[in-house]
Amino acid sequence: MQIITTHLNADFDALACCMAAKKLYPEADIVLPGSMEKRVKLFFETFKPFEIKKLKEIDLDKVKTLIVVDTRSVHRIGELAQLLKKPVKVHLYDHHPKTEDDIKADFEITEQVGALASLFTEIFRKKNIPITPLEATLLCLGIYEETGCLVFPSTTERDVLAVAYLLKRGANLNIVSQFLKEELSREEVSLLNELLNSLQEYLINGIRVNIAHAVKEEPQDVSHIAHKVMDLIDTDALFLIIEMEDKILIIGRSNTPQVDVGSILSEFGGGGHWAAGSATLKERPVNLLIDELIKIIKQQVKPEKIAKDLMTTPVISVQWDRTIKEVEDMMTKYGINAMPVIKNNKYIGVITRGVVEKAIFHGLKKSRVGDFATTDAYTAEQDTPLWEIEKNMIELNQRFVPILKDDKVVGVITRTDILRNLYEELIRKFKISKPKEEIEESKKNVANLMKEFLPEEIYKILLTAGSLAEEMGYGVYLVGGSIRDLLMRKPSPDIDIVVEGDGIAFAQELSKIINGKVIPHRRFGTAKILIEIEKNGEVKRFSIDIATARTEYYESPAALPKVETSSIKKDLYRRDFTINALAVKLNTKDFGLLLDFFGGQRDIKDKKIRVLHNLSFVEDPTRAIRAIRFSEKLGFKISKHTENLIKLAVKMSIFEKLKGPRLYEELILLLKETLPHYSVKRLADYGLLKILHPSFDEKLFNELVKAHETVQGMELLFLKEKYRKEFIYLVVLLWNLKSHEREEFLKRICAPENVKKQLIENITSAEKALQNFPSEESFLEVYKLLSSLNIETIILMMIYAEEQQKRAISIYLTKLKEIKPLLRGEDLKKLGIQPGPVYKKIFDEILKEKLQGRLLSKEEEIEFVKKFGK
Repeated sequence: MQIITTHLNADFDALACCMAAKKLYPEADIVLPGSMEKRVKLFFETFKPFEIKKLKEIDLDKVKTLIVVDTRSVHRIGELAQLLKKPVKVHLYDHHPKTEDDIKADFEITEQVGALASLFTEIFRKKNIPITPLEATLLCLGIYEETGCLVFPSTTERDVLAVAYLLKRGANLNIVSQFLKEELSREEVSLLNELLNSLQEYLINGIRVNIAHAVKEEPQDVSHIAHKVMDLIDTDALFLIIEMEDKILIIGRSNTPQVDVGSILSEFGGGGHWAAGSATLKERPVNLLIDELIKIIKQQVKPEKIAKDLMTTPVISVQWDRTIKEVEDMMTKYGINAMPVIKNNKYIGVITRGVVEKAIFHGLKKSRVGDFATTDAYTAEQDTPLWEIEKNMIELNQRFVPILKDDKVVGVITRTDILRNLYEELIRKFKISKPKEEIEESKKNVANLMKEFLPEEIYKILLTAGSLAEEMGYGVYLVGGSIRDLLMRKPSPDIDIVVEGDGIAFAQELSKIINGKVIPHRRFGTAKILIEIEKNGEVKRFSIDIATARTEYYESPAALPKVETSSIKKDLYRRDFTINALAVKLNTKDFGLLLDFFGGQRDIKDKKIRVLHNLSFVEDPTRAIRAIRFSEKLGFKISKHTENLIKLAVKMSIFEKLKGPRLYEELILLLKETLPHYSVKRLADYGLLKILHPSFDEKLFNELVKAHETVQGMELLFLKEKYRKEFIYLVVLLWNLKSHEREEFLKRICAPENVKKQLIENITSAEKALQNFPSEESFLEVYKLLSSLNIETIILMMIYAEEQQKRAISIYLTKLKEIKPLLRGEDLKKLGIQPGPVYKKIFDEILKEKLQGRLLSKEEEIEFVKKFGK
């Protein structure tokens, strides 16, 4: 595959040269790394001189040749710069001076001319390559723009000769003038002033539309005046109404696809495309025409977002007869600053933290909250346009808007929600002119990543879940570590879905569609769907975890959380780190839309572990161990602030209040998923290990290194027996401790009783076996000693054994372990040997011979037994 590209924010010279390169490389696709300049974009959308493919349509792994025009800078070709790191041939055409940032090319034509379009024109002339009048016009636009219509000092003789050649080939200077014209005549200046003085702005569903009116006696092309007006004002769309002798001309320009100028002006018999259009009408009263135009705009311009799209639901509210003190406790517990007040399930007002605190200051903590609620606060409906809510919140200085349906609170919109939406709108508007890499990925869609990195069957189930969510009226999201892994371009084994609604009911309906089995946990509002899919004769088994969106609060440090149903935003806020507090919407309308409320994308990019709030380790101290696990597993750095919070939690002795299995589970995961020696050392560095273990020294570090090397060696042996490497490392932590210290350690981490028993047995068995290890390399004795032990005990022995013992254990594992007599008791009976103690003696002798490499078949064993009997 070949692709042609140019610099970000393409100008006419860049666009013309992409077209020219296409004539030299007819099999190549043109791909722009970013947007075009406004006039260039307008030209392209008007004439469609060639096809441009979107970057997302290109499989970069299939690109063999990259043709770069009008730039030699690595940083100016955006995301396509990653191709320069691959085995791709690069062809370069440019007219700029050399720099240190130059692209290294396999083939290049780079000469100092005023415009690169002149260079391509020379190539066409020398090779006698035919060009159309439109192509000649575009090349002429490139030269004129780059050389200031041939007056810039950078203009060369070659540029002038190129223009002359293009004019012979049909270049249209009227079109060139239309798109490059800068200076206005006296009449045009007068017309421009009249239009600017008559401008009226209308806010239509949050879109700013400006309409201007002027009278022009002589008919003349005035479309370029619209560009001048657009350059002078800040607006989303502009309509100029110009009265002429016996007609009216309407010219429309738009900066947003929400205002489709061509569609609007088609109602007046005109046309165009979304960004530009015009219509000519018979004379009529201008005031009536403006009214009609506004009416059509209102019909066609729908609000991009309504309250339902942004509101948080369900809502934490308070009954009107609760005391002020109780409300303060609720606000602290849930971490909120305003709440709707409810009476008989109907909304009556809003109470804010500021009012609550003042009431308590005045000794009114026992008063009813309903008495102090703001009953005239602005409220909205689910279908209220977001721009209207923004306007009222600003004008009324209101930080919190309840969203009502039949006088019941169904959601809320906060000031933070509005600020985030305004930021996203700002980014959206700048996408027209800003390079792609400068645009924050605030509304990223990862559907393609999901399709690429998730198993096909999982991806189809997620599509099904999105369709079901639409039917049930729920919001459904893929959450957690799977999103982090997707953004890191890694497959993820964990599929967790959160439902804004009844998670169990959703799981039951989904399982019916995909033929799964549901295991509900009603106490927690969660469910697991077990699925079996047969593909190519192989049965694949996997599970999907589904949970109701929840929020949680902690009644005391390190206590188990109290969980209540909530919104996706609150659900994500209760998670451990920003990199895990990401969600992707699965509903059909927004499938693949990434939700990032806390900067998780930025932290993944910066490879940083950062908590969501300052009390995170106070509420759940095990997150400190998790921070080290993710840091070691992903190669991320724990942020300085997060490190300080870990040290504070240790200093405050928060870990001593931990109860239940959480500490054990986190420690096991840390030992299982990371390099144990480094992870345990980091626990010690943060002061976390001393909470569990008496000491950490160089000896323990070296033992963990040996344990890791031993486990790696075992993996190379492809042992059939399963063992838990994390238990091996856990035993190493226990090995040098005294008996009572081991008990205290296991009790402190809340290890299950069966695990405690197994670990102690493994240590005891390994110590005893090492003490009784045969002094000489007797295969039979080694076999007898080790065959009675489980694999974890044998691996443990390898860590602490002497070199001679290690050799013997290795021989046992690789050669002796599977050796057994082929004869059975029935075979001895057939040979006439009566059952009794002699059987054991015979089998021991057979085993002894086999361990020496003799008696390779059953027949040889029979012959040996016959001789043994004699």
